[in-house]
Amino acid sequence: MDRFFNTLESQRHKLLRHKNVIGVGVGLKYTREVCTDKLAIIVFVQKKLPETQIYRSDLIPKKINDLETDVVEIGTVRLIGRTDRLRPAQPGLSIGHFKTTAGTFGAVVKDKKTGEKLILSNNHVLANATNGKDGRAKIGDPILQPGPYDGGTMSDKIGTLYRYIPMIKTEEQTQCPVAQNMARTINHFLHIFKPNYNMRFYKRDNTSNIVDCALCKPDRSNLISPEIYEIGELTGIEQVTPGMSIQKSGRTSGLTKGKVNAIGVTIQVEVSEKETGWFQDQVVGDIISRPGDSGSLIVNENNKAVGLLFAASDKFTIFNRIENVLNKLDVELIF
Repeated sequence: MDRFFNTLESQRHKLLRHKNVIGVGVGLKYTREVCTDKLAIIVFVQKKLPETQIYRSDLIPKKINDLETDVVEIGTVRLIGRTDRLRPAQPGLSIGHFKTTAGTFGAVVKDKKTGEKLILSNNHVLANATNGKDGRAKIGDPILQPGPYDGGTMSDKIGTLYRYIPMIKTEEQTQCPVAQNMARTINHFLHIFKPNYNMRFYKRDNTSNIVDCALCKPDRSNLISPEIYEIGELTGIEQVTPGMSIQKSGRTSGLTKGKVNAIGVTIQVEVSEKETGWFQDQVVGDIISRPGDSGSLIVNENNKAVGLLFAASDKFTIFNRIENVLNKLDVELIF
């Protein structure tokens, strides 16, 4: 091994001056895409060309100091941003329902009944904060990676909305036929005097949400990877406790760490500028998060999953307990 690194060190700058060469290293040599288990000086090129199209001065020798070389096409190497398209896509990157802005790909889970690999995130990320009756989303809707806010279009479709838990708002426009007929009658007379005004009836709901979660079925299983961006692979699940050290990998604020402040929390959350909802059995932590981090998986310092981020204030982050999310969606985490 020392011979290879010594040779690489002496030849590095000479090799990198060759046209089309963008990197060098030491690795295993491949022949016809089969690993030979033999060490070689690896020369990375942007595009591998036939020898007839390469100037003699730019040809990579078969051997350097009696050590074999291997020319590998690597393509263009660029920084991967959390808001870029990536295949396979990883948890921690931008994702969203085609009608929303963008949130975070939380985790890869497995359907308990079918064994299919699925993408986990929030209802408001993958299902447009639907209650199941408002027409905001339906099963089979396109899911984009990256999300629409980050430039995602239908060509970036990674899968379809597969399952979600309806989101209950404190007040919603009623779907009751009697109330709707009454509103139409009142509006008929109201428009005589105030043509630009409408009256609507709203239903108040005191029921609390337990989770904000949904699933996307990828178009192909090889489009996703379970390894969380900047965190790595999960090692299990753990029940969250006050004072626990936690971290998350989110689309907007990246990798952030903090501690759990409170559990068993009931709290009112602003769902939109005009809508609120009550959430029960939640966890509050001091971990930093920003808009777009919704859907991030919360893990402890041992990479065990403890929750699913869905809301935040300027000072604190709110997340669902992971046990509630998995039970409601009838899935299990992959680790």
